Amino acid sequence: MEHLVNDHALINGTRIAHGTHGDGDPVVLIHGTPSSSIIWRNVVPELTAAGYKVHVFDLLGYGLSERPWDPEVDTSVTGQVPVLEGMLDLWGVDDLHVIAHDIGGGVAQRFALQSPQRLRSLTMIDVVSFDSWPSERTHQQMQAGLESLIKAPDADHRAHFRDWLYSTVQNKQRLADTSLETYLDFISGPIGQGSLFQHQVRHYVPDHTNDVAPRYGELGALPVQVIWGADDAWQVVDWAHKLHAAIPGSELHVLEDCGHFAMEDQPELISALLVDFLKRKGEV
Repeated sequence: MEHLVNDHALINGTRIAHGTHGDGDPVVLIHGTPSSSIIWRNVVPELTAAGYKVHVFDLLGYGLSERPWDPEVDTSVTGQVPVLEGMLDLWGVDDLHVIAHDIGGGVAQRFALQSPQRLRSLTMIDVVSFDSWPSERTHQQMQAGLESLIKAPDADHRAHFRDWLYSTVQNKQRLADTSLETYLDFISGPIGQGSLFQHQVRHYVPDHTNDVAPRYGELGALPVQVIWGADDAWQVVDWAHKLHAAIPGSELHVLEDCGHFAMEDQPELISALLVDFLKRKGEV
């Protein structure tokens, strides 16, 4: 699969894979777990065609970015905020639209509350919020202990997480025919399997969103859009309504026949919603 990230930069001493596409007003896309920037592959062309300059990157510890060996390197939601800030400095972007998915939404929430003057708009798609995470299924999995999960045989690991990834979508065949194996390769093998638990699973801690949840009302000063899959099994749709209610003036769109990896199930509809929102609410 052709990746959207085609360059690398050192940010705070760690290597981050990134890419820039198109020209126009800047849009930054932030992916979640256990994915990478490839989840945006069907959205980026629609945004660039609509006249936006789209910036993507793989979070630290994810995708094609560095997987730090040092466990002291912070790859949590909170730890990813300085990575985002470093990328914005690299790109020379200080006035941007942010579109975020899953834990990327936690990163975006913290950044938006910390630096609201830098945002033109914020769109959150099936994001973590409050104490909505980890999901019940992931919590049960974590009870087995990270050490035993890290040491599971590769075949068992792949079988388990192939099923895990299938639970993110409604259209399982479409996922299988396109990006499933790419997602799986990133979190499997000698590096990927250990990295999944060191850089992703061990940071599934709701403190990163719960401690800013009392301030969600402040996001109402920005144009905010919330998009959710009606069939999201990881972040059930009740959380969409709670987040929408907490942010005055926000828009909510719940998409039928759509799971947690919404951009895999409904990329065309999501792209249309994004372009419409940016055109209506995102002008300077």
